[in-house]
Amino acid sequence: MEVSKEKYDYAQARIETLLPQVNENTPMDDPMMVELMIVSDVVEAYEAVHCHIATPTLGEIILDALENAGMTSRQLAEKIGVSPSRISDYIHNRAEPTLKVARQLCQVLDITPAEILGLNK
Repeated sequence: MEVSKEKYDYAQARIETLLPQVNENTPMDDPMMVELMIVSDVVEAYEAVHCHIATPTLGEIILDALENAGMTSRQLAEKIGVSPSRISDYIHNRAEPTLKVARQLCQVLDITPAEILGLNK
């Protein structure tokens, strides 16, 4: 279904209006719930075509995980037994980790193997 920008904007506004009035206890056949589902489908259809979100690079994943862990790249290097310059190479996408290092990155940074492999979408 092709959705215009005007329909998308209208659907977003309706969602904002309907959300405070609908909750998990609202019956699925309630008119507001039905409308919410319809306008949500419109927003989803528009965004699928016009709002592509790029998959983060391995470097971006590592940087985000470092921030979440409150850890520096030097601390990460020490924990997984590689040089700080090697961590820099991963962060700047100049190199990819070996399977052993990727496993350690997952464990130390609490990220999934799917994230390391770029499979999360």
